Amino acid sequence: MSATEENKDEGDLAEGTLLSHLIELRSRLIKIAAAVIVLFVALIPFAQKIFSVVSQPLIDVLPGQQMIATAVASPLLTPFKLTFFVALFIAMPVVLYQVWAFVAPGLYRKEKRFAFPLLGSSILLFYAGVAFAYFVVFPLVFGFFTAITPQGVEMMTDISAYLDFITTIVLAFGIAFEVPIATVLIVWTGLTTPDKLGKARPYVFLGAFVVGMLLTPPDIISQTLLAVPVYLLYEAGIIMSRVFAKKPEEVEAASVK
Repeated sequence: MSATEENKDEGDLAEGTLLSHLIELRSRLIKIAAAVIVLFVALIPFAQKIFSVVSQPLIDVLPGQQMIATAVASPLLTPFKLTFFVALFIAMPVVLYQVWAFVAPGLYRKEKRFAFPLLGSSILLFYAGVAFAYFVVFPLVFGFFTAITPQGVEMMTDISAYLDFITTIVLAFGIAFEVPIATVLIVWTGLTTPDKLGKARPYVFLGAFVVGMLLTPPDIISQTLLAVPVYLLYEAGIIMSRVFAKKPEEVEAASVK
């Protein structure tokens, strides 16, 4: 076989592989979208109740214990949008599993054995971040905002603005709590080692507060409540990486395989 024919065969193989990956990716995305849509449709009858539960941390500290709607369609649209986000959060195990199923064929057998615990841990950590935001962050932040309201100003929050605020906070904490998984993955891929991550602690501590400043409202409480868990989770990630990540001899054996 000539060099031209070999190059052509290699190009056809690469194109076929890319096409199969794209088809697989489309299939995974369709399954994710289907799971979210099914949950959203099932939750629509409870949209008003869901909004009442989610808005309770702010309602409890508002002087008049009620919010306002400045747009005509807000009383209808805002609960529906919130229900969609709730459906997305509930479907997160499906989302993470589909991501794992997409990359799993490229993993070695031992990597697959460790990937499943990491998948379960990532789901639990995401929900832990959401729960931490709702039960700890919201009461403290809303109480702080209410306490610093200037005299003569009545705090009346618009429901659409409240939805934008809480979805940003919840998503930020859900993602931030994935720090241990991200730490394990970068060690797993050989980009760094647990010892190097340990030496970077001062920079990570500072960076955690910078991230907290960027992802949360401009108040010290929410920034600290995000930065401190992120740093502690970074320490947990170092410990997890020592348990799950490959040893140097394993990396060499995998490269030879």
